[in-house]
Amino acid sequence: MAGSLISIAIHTAVAFILLICGILFACPNRGLMIVVTSKHAGGIMARNLLPAAIMFPPAICWLVLSGYRMAIYTAEFGLCILSVLNIIVFAVLIWRNARSLNIIDHQRRRSQIALQKVNEELEERVILRTNELLKTLGQLQTEIGERQTIEQALFQEKELALVTLQSIGDGVITTDARGLIKYINPVAEILTGWSLSEAMGMPLTQVFQIIHENTREAAENPVEQVLDSGMIVALSNHTVLITRNGRELSIENSAAPIRTRDGDIVGVVLVFHDVTQNRNMASLLSWQAKHDSLTGLVNRREFEHRLAQAVTNAQTGTEQHALCYLDLDQFKVINDTCGHVAGDELLCEIANLFQNHVPSCDTLARLGGDEFGIIFNNCSLEAAVFRANIIREHTQKFRFVWKQDKVFNLSISMGLVAINTDTPDMNSALSAADGACYVAKNQGRNRVHIYQADDLELARQYGEMQWVGRITQALEDNRFRLYYQSIVPVTRNDSETEHYEILLRLIDETGKLVSPMAFIPAAERYNLMQTIDRWVIHTFFSHLGQCVDFQQYYCPLIEYSRGCLYTINLSGASINDDQFIDFVCDQFTLHQIPPEAICFEITETVAIKNLGKAARFIRALKDFGCCFALDDFGSGMSSFAYLKNLPVDYLKIDGSFVKHIVEEPIDLAMVDAINKIGQVMGIQTIAEFVENNDILKVIQNLGVNYAQGYGVGRPTPFNLFQFN
Repeated sequence: MAGSLISIAIHTAVAFILLICGILFACPNRGLMIVVTSKHAGGIMARNLLPAAIMFPPAICWLVLSGYRMAIYTAEFGLCILSVLNIIVFAVLIWRNARSLNIIDHQRRRSQIALQKVNEELEERVILRTNELLKTLGQLQTEIGERQTIEQALFQEKELALVTLQSIGDGVITTDARGLIKYINPVAEILTGWSLSEAMGMPLTQVFQIIHENTREAAENPVEQVLDSGMIVALSNHTVLITRNGRELSIENSAAPIRTRDGDIVGVVLVFHDVTQNRNMASLLSWQAKHDSLTGLVNRREFEHRLAQAVTNAQTGTEQHALCYLDLDQFKVINDTCGHVAGDELLCEIANLFQNHVPSCDTLARLGGDEFGIIFNNCSLEAAVFRANIIREHTQKFRFVWKQDKVFNLSISMGLVAINTDTPDMNSALSAADGACYVAKNQGRNRVHIYQADDLELARQYGEMQWVGRITQALEDNRFRLYYQSIVPVTRNDSETEHYEILLRLIDETGKLVSPMAFIPAAERYNLMQTIDRWVIHTFFSHLGQCVDFQQYYCPLIEYSRGCLYTINLSGASINDDQFIDFVCDQFTLHQIPPEAICFEITETVAIKNLGKAARFIRALKDFGCCFALDDFGSGMSSFAYLKNLPVDYLKIDGSFVKHIVEEPIDLAMVDAINKIGQVMGIQTIAEFVENNDILKVIQNLGVNYAQGYGVGRPTPFNLFQFN
């Protein structure tokens, strides 16, 4: 029985072990084995229980069998003990396993709590980080938007810059720091002749070739100047660009450095534009400012500038020059006979004639009207005389033909003066040459007169020049005075007219009375007679107009309309003034003077110089109601022939015949002839220079109508005449 029990126990234990091993290792990748080997709580518990479940049953059986063999207890008791021990072992194992499970569960709960806390913290951190990321994302999106806006703006600016460079009227070339071309705009392409694709990467000097306009030398490279100096560079105003096809353009340009933010120069921008038309216009204006528009010669302003330079050079003693003043002798005859167009043509032909005999190293100029000037540079006075006579001779041989039917001979009067260390200034030299030319005219014309410091003729000329300033100042200071002289009837007539000639005097700076013969020649020479004539008419008319407002006993000649006639002298300059008649008519209207009370007087010489114009002038004022007298009749040539064309009312016989009429039979015959011609033509005659009774009796016997002179009435100041 015992043996069988042991055998049963052993077999049972072995079977149980084998069963367990079979169960564990039957399917190693699944089932109980996967549970035992897992890292989870079940695997841990299985691994904790499994050794005890395997080891304790055999050990208990062994203990029970050992007690049974030693007869400590019976087999039944042993089975009971075995059962109890198994229960105890399994209870302990269950308790221990439960305790382990509780510990694991507690740890699990703690871990869950910690994990939950960590999860919460992690969620908070995730939320916070998410918010930060969202904020950063918003900022990034804003920055991206701003960057896109900036990029768009930069793109637009770039496009605008490119369009501007494409559209700008200036040529633009940019280079790198080595002077190699990086860009040229369309205008630069046109001006240089190079396209952008051809010029890209080329040195600037090959595309942009510039020279100096005057010297024709190569101009300095502006890019090199900028790279060397680091400053903006502007080229001179005389720069010329030579294009690819060899054409030359005048340009103005400037170059500036292209810098980085750090100030480093990375290139140069060159801007230039075509100023050929402007420069040509400026050159033309400059030429016109220095030259006469009609003849193309140097004008007076430029001539005086060059003359001043010549005088300055001569004052150093190293150079000597000569100044020649030329005046055409017959220009006025041609101008008045054929008109201003012919006069202009004559001036052009004479200018060409002079140019053929004046070298380019000298200066030939038109000084005004028919006056010319020549500066003989580095020329002695003797050589200048020789050269001036050559010009004079060729001028004398010249024939001016107008419209193929009018041929005129010409001559010139020339004044010559040396320019040396004794020449004080330009004005003195020009004045001396002008005076010498005037003397040449007075001595017969067609000659060269050399200025000499002790020349009496020149001294007289200078005296006239001094009178110019004195006359002008006298007009400003109102120092001219009006006088009158009676013109009395010689023969019996029924007219009650009282006739007076208005005369002019001047009060000089010292208060002395000056005769008109002292200043009238100077006034005529220097074109002051128009001003003097206008002063006389305005002053006399205003005084006469004021006299009308007074009572009759203040002015015995107030009844001029039925008994007074006032004669006023007019100069040739006033006759030739187209606006003078309008001035006279305005004065009549302004001062309410009847034209019938005024007689204008011109000399025979003035009349025959421009007969047609004088006749038209006389007729115009006679139609207005005035009378006319012809003064100094008999002093000119062919007087009787000219007289037929002049509708005058009075004929004043020249005093040179009258004053010797008593002792000179020829003068007597001349006066008689003039008087008879006048009577036949219905013109009343007036004898001048009647200085005594003998002369008065002779002209009375001849039948002359009026007498004027110291023998019948001396000149009287106008104020005495007015209030006597």
